[in-house]
Amino acid sequence: MRLDKNYRGCAQMLKADSCLENWQLIDSGGFGQVFKARHKKWRCDVAIKLLQHAAGDIELCEEANHMAKVSLHSSVLRLYGIYRGCPPNGGQNIQLGIVMELMDRGSVQTLLETLSGPPPWPLAFRLAYEIAQGMNFLHEKNILHHDLKPSNVLLDDDLHAKLADFGLSRVSTSVLMSSEEMSTVKGGTCQYMPPESFDPSYKPVRKFDIYSYGILLWSIICGKKPFPDATLALLALKIPKGDRPPCKEIDQTKAEGLRELVGLMKRCWDGDPSQRPDFGECDEITKDVFSKHRAGIHQAVGQVMKKLVQLNL
Repeated sequence: MRLDKNYRGCAQMLKADSCLENWQLIDSGGFGQVFKARHKKWRCDVAIKLLQHAAGDIELCEEANHMAKVSLHSSVLRLYGIYRGCPPNGGQNIQLGIVMELMDRGSVQTLLETLSGPPPWPLAFRLAYEIAQGMNFLHEKNILHHDLKPSNVLLDDDLHAKLADFGLSRVSTSVLMSSEEMSTVKGGTCQYMPPESFDPSYKPVRKFDIYSYGILLWSIICGKKPFPDATLALLALKIPKGDRPPCKEIDQTKAEGLRELVGLMKRCWDGDPSQRPDFGECDEITKDVFSKHRAGIHQAVGQVMKKLVQLNL
């Protein structure tokens, strides 16, 4: 459809109140709300992200434009377009939203919580590989994710990983953040932030995402949240001094390739950004590790899906 002149450069504008039905709230937070809705003409369910404040319309379009650059990659959430209309319970106020493919299986975070631990090794290794693939593609497009964590890695019906939530993304060639913006970021994802980012003058670069990926690998391998009880003040003190999630409980002999993945994880969270690998190398290592378990992936996914069905998830 025709783009509104104020939002040219965004993805396709979908002025589609009459095409959407059965709106259901599925998530909410400081950013706004995410709804599930049925698109009558497309005959499928979609997800719609609406911002809390209209002042964020420019940021929403920037997020959509970033998604449009990368959403054709299999490991990145697909963008369908920009919604502009009056959603249910929103009165007569016109709102903008991002229309995306719906991920009914939740996120890596909800998966770990449901399993009360890590997924079977073949699935864990595939998640590590697919996330590295998606992140390498983002960086090749000069985009920082800047909020990489388990809740921002969504899962499709076959439990394939899809990178989502580019609300904090930045084009890596022109990153500038004020100390106020940085403190806002710290408020939600400080467990995944590198030691150098606790300096108010820090300007995020690609190595920020690499560090976050290392912490994310730990979460997948251990099935836990990092630093679950630590305050921001404590993390700001400890992480720059070298504190990282504990690795003693990881038995690296449990699965072929686990030793290599743990080694990669530790390199990713190195205190010296110059010592961290890039996502091209992460892609190669995780691809090799997953190849050792590819034959067991269908059984692993089936095992997890059976548990999700039993729990009616």
